[in-house]
Amino acid sequence: MLRGKVQRMKKLVFGALTTVAMAFAMPAMAANFVAGKDYTVVANPGKTVAPKGKIEVREVFWYGCPHCFKLEPHMQTWLKQIPKDVYFLRTPAAMNPVWEQGARGYFVSEALGVRKKTHIPLFHTIHDGRQQIFDQASQAKFFARYGVPEQKFNSMFNSFPITAKVAESNKLAQQYQLTGVPAVVVAGKYVVRGEDAKVTQVIDFLLEKERKGK
Repeated sequence: MLRGKVQRMKKLVFGALTTVAMAFAMPAMAANFVAGKDYTVVANPGKTVAPKGKIEVREVFWYGCPHCFKLEPHMQTWLKQIPKDVYFLRTPAAMNPVWEQGARGYFVSEALGVRKKTHIPLFHTIHDGRQQIFDQASQAKFFARYGVPEQKFNSMFNSFPITAKVAESNKLAQQYQLTGVPAVVVAGKYVVRGEDAKVTQVIDFLLEKERKGK
């Protein structure tokens, strides 16, 4: 009987030690991200718009992109515990005429202060609701549901300030050599691609890399 108790104790101790060993091993495994495989290094990194002392993380996306839709919940989870030294912003891709329409709609929603209310619902309406809200007219009707008069939306859609933001989006895409979305640019130096939880793990890895480099 005593021998049985000793054996059970040994199993418990071994199990606890195994759990501790795995806990220490997991961060080490997560840190084994390599350039060219898990992320790419920007050939000619430019200046970021992050305030002094903060590291810029920029998500580039298109509302109609299924991979962007799959990534968004992981980004939302990450944003709930975003590090204090991170400056996060989104940039809608405008690399073709269809994407440009979506980018214009995004920038209008941002200018009118409704982006926070419409960002997730628009993703779901397109992908879960299977509605093609890609052109100006369909977007005007969508944003009208959130209190934006269609006339106001349409008057801003092709305005100079919105066109300037679209041009800036394309400039950034060229700078970071982006050919598709989603893409998350860290510190203006690294580009992370993907649609699952690994993306945010690589972001955290690169943020730590950037902190150590300063």
